Amino acid sequence: MSAFELCRIAGTVFIAVTLIVIGDTCGKLLTAGGVNPFLVAFSRFVIGALALWPLARIRFHELAAYKDWRVILRAVFITCAICSILTALKTEPIANVFGAFFVGPLISFVLAIIFLSERPSRTQSVLLALGFLGVLLVVKPGFGASTGIFFAVLAGVCYGCYLFMTKLLAGAMRPSLLLMSQLLIGSILLTPFGLSADMPEQSTGLWLLIVLSALGSAAGNYVLVVANKMADASLVAPLVYSKLISATVLGILVFGDWPDSIALLGLTLIIFSGLGSLAATRGMPARYA
Repeated sequence: MSAFELCRIAGTVFIAVTLIVIGDTCGKLLTAGGVNPFLVAFSRFVIGALALWPLARIRFHELAAYKDWRVILRAVFITCAICSILTALKTEPIANVFGAFFVGPLISFVLAIIFLSERPSRTQSVLLALGFLGVLLVVKPGFGASTGIFFAVLAGVCYGCYLFMTKLLAGAMRPSLLLMSQLLIGSILLTPFGLSADMPEQSTGLWLLIVLSALGSAAGNYVLVVANKMADASLVAPLVYSKLISATVLGILVFGDWPDSIALLGLTLIIFSGLGSLAATRGMPARYA
């Protein structure tokens, strides 16, 4: 793969994860301001589904695939992950939340070994262990870990299970169809919670944040689908760690949240783990759709 192609893929992924972080920044502004995290999550799934429906080009007969228990379970995991991460963002700095959230790849890694009999290379194992050490430094288990960080880890665990279910379904459904499945099923699952949640005093600013939170997340995930069409998932996945850069910068600019020295070391290790994984897959050929 040429340097230009790699830069193009890396740029696409960075745009995607930055859009997602912008959506979560708006979500943090909402939840920190007293809006129920379940209401924010509900609006995110519903608005995302409405925004992406025309782009997904779903045929009526394809909706039958949504009855597959694997599709439903995958949607349950991502719904729980979104609700948990929004709850964590209510009290915790964005960079720390995403640092703890990156326990997800480890969960997916372990599940793939157990259920799919995958045999990762020694380099992959070492890099993932390094990333997990970084997560521990961010989370600080038993040494100042808060309830918010607990929800961030829970979000990561659910996200890891979601990644594993995505791997199980790879090739069985179009990426856009799979993306719409989580938005539609998530909307249904969250309807009772979203409609029963207390609605704060309505204002233009409130609705703007709700829409931006939903559209940022939806657009980011759609661009990730595009990135996965440009190259193998093994090349795209390490680039997702660049989300921590966006999260740290926006956390400082919007909230003035500077990670402490231990958390900063942990974030650095996580990013280094992602860059190492990228270097390990540097020679893989791109596949274009």
